[in-house]
Amino acid sequence: MSDLLKRNLLVISQKAKLIELTDEYRVRDEEGNDIGYIREEGQSTLKKAARLLTDLDQFFTHRLAMYDKDGTKVVELLRPRNIMKSRVEITDGEGRPVGVIVQQNVLGKKKFGLQSATGEQLGRVNAENWRAWDFAIEDMTGQEVGRITKKWAGLLKEGFTTADNYVLEITGQVSDDLRLMMLGSAAGVDLALKQDER
Repeated sequence: MSDLLKRNLLVISQKAKLIELTDEYRVRDEEGNDIGYIREEGQSTLKKAARLLTDLDQFFTHRLAMYDKDGTKVVELLRPRNIMKSRVEITDGEGRPVGVIVQQNVLGKKKFGLQSATGEQLGRVNAENWRAWDFAIEDMTGQEVGRITKKWAGLLKEGFTTADNYVLEITGQVSDDLRLMMLGSAAGVDLALKQDER
């Protein structure tokens, strides 16, 4: 089992870029040590050019993969193109379907269902504000078991780059599949949870 699946606190930092064509993130522990990375995979040159020249990102299919520091794939996210509501398919590092993150509303604070591969409700991710920077993660009983929070990188950096920093904190007992869904939610926070603001 990957060390990333045993940790209850992960810091996900988007690599700072003036122009964002490929999503890349560092995964760190609470002391700031690099323990993994996330990268967007499967982009063609044409898609990169379209991302540079247009604002059509939500109409493209995106694939992100999280790897531990040894280069072992831990979780993969696939967000098919969408128009209104986002849907992200989550698989483990070996390609086993784990579940789906499904956007439940379009207006107001974002709400997402976490469903197993068989459609069973595993939990929810709820934005705590309209800007969708902080999220509470609940299990299927409604008990909060984690949080995803945005951490500011500094005013100057925020003003000139598209870099974001998020912290995933798991605070309750969760099943292996819910843990993978929580990792996927944190890895894809810009991809799925904030897709309207891209």
